[in-house]
Amino acid sequence: MSRFKPLSARLTALSWLAAFAATFGLAATAAAQPAATPLEVVAFGDSLSAGYGVGPGESFPEQLQAALIAKGYAATVVNAGVSGDTTTGGLARLDWSVPDSADLVIVELGANDALRGVSPEISEKNLDAMLQRLQQRKIPTLLAGMIAPPNMGPDYAAAFNPIYARLAERYGVPLYPFFLEGVASTADLNQADAMHPNAKGVAVIVEKILPAVTAELDAIAAAPAD
Repeated sequence: MSRFKPLSARLTALSWLAAFAATFGLAATAAAQPAATPLEVVAFGDSLSAGYGVGPGESFPEQLQAALIAKGYAATVVNAGVSGDTTTGGLARLDWSVPDSADLVIVELGANDALRGVSPEISEKNLDAMLQRLQQRKIPTLLAGMIAPPNMGPDYAAAFNPIYARLAERYGVPLYPFFLEGVASTADLNQADAMHPNAKGVAVIVEKILPAVTAELDAIAAAPAD
């Protein structure tokens, strides 16, 4: 039996080398393949997007990005929110706030217009111009709607609230009807001012809007390259 040991040892060594080469070759191939470029989502809005009053990692863009990654999406969410911004302010900074590299823009503006009693005609005109510009730039858009606060009265609400559905239909963009759905008027989901969501409230917003965002990302990924 002893004369077979060298051959057995050689076969074992060759098997090990083959396995090592195969493993190394697969690793090298994987390393040589470029990683998927993350889709760039821009959260373009006011304090609700900017993360007013919440801590690091708790803002809407940060929580949305974490939720997308947890679902397996390669995506980054850019915070393009400015506290206090109205639709007028948003329109003025749209071109430099939303880069051409954006794959999807979530437009979340109008809350401050309603709080300040801005004419709904002005709000609609500004949002219309934003959607038109984004469409011209061929940047997919998800429009997040807003509802006028009760203290503005029924006449104001009747003029303001339908703006978003009308614009979504006009430009053929998806609409998330109310950005604060499930959070507005719920005390334990809002900060002391009863207007801005706390970290828990932001988490609820993300949970509810996530299906709309992933639907758009899926559509973008499936679309043929230009």
